[in-house]
Amino acid sequence: MDQKNKYRLRVQNCIWTIIDVHKTIWDEYENRDFFSQFEKLEETIENLDMADVSEIDVLMVEQTTNDILGEFQSLFEAGELKNVYELQES
Repeated sequence: MDQKNKYRLRVQNCIWTIIDVHKTIWDEYENRDFFSQFEKLEETIENLDMADVSEIDVLMVEQTTNDILGEFQSLFEAGELKNVYELQES
């Protein structure tokens, strides 16, 4: 896989993670407008010319994703929101 496709995959994973978290929160707060913005962002990423994207750009998206997740951390830890992903028992 070439570097630009790796960048796209890393950015898509961030977007998908935020969408998954939002789906969990949306069940509680029903903010459809917020969710639709991330759907549009996902479409934009799919059509983005990755030739214009650098490692620094991808790191900024990843850091921003981590910051967003950090904002919700206390709610998840307190049990105020359900798990985003179900745990698989082995």
